[in-house]
Amino acid sequence: MLKLIVVIVSVDQTDQIIETARKAGATGATVIHEVRGEGLKASKTFLGLDFTSVRDAILFVAAESSAKNIMDAIQNIGGFDENPGSGIAFQVGIEDAVGLRTQMPYILESMEDDA
Repeated sequence: MLKLIVVIVSVDQTDQIIETARKAGATGATVIHEVRGEGLKASKTFLGLDFTSVRDAILFVAAESSAKNIMDAIQNIGGFDENPGSGIAFQVGIEDAVGLRTQMPYILESMEDDA
């Protein structure tokens, strides 16, 4: 089974998260720039201007067997649990996907290695 790992971090952490995820087994990444969200407390504004930091959403597709290692590596470098508001990461199952023809051999290889 494939997993989609979604990471939302400040822009200055994006490259470091991608590099770390690749070392942990990610075969590629898609970055969506300038996403925003809100945690438990609403962000502060001044005269209607929002002062939240610019964030990126980083998407990784990985074999289920590699996803936990990638998530652990991202958590270790991002410190999301230790530093509230620094970012989040989560994974969801992928039922079906197209457009991964070039990555599938590597993803399948990692699945076979873990079998």
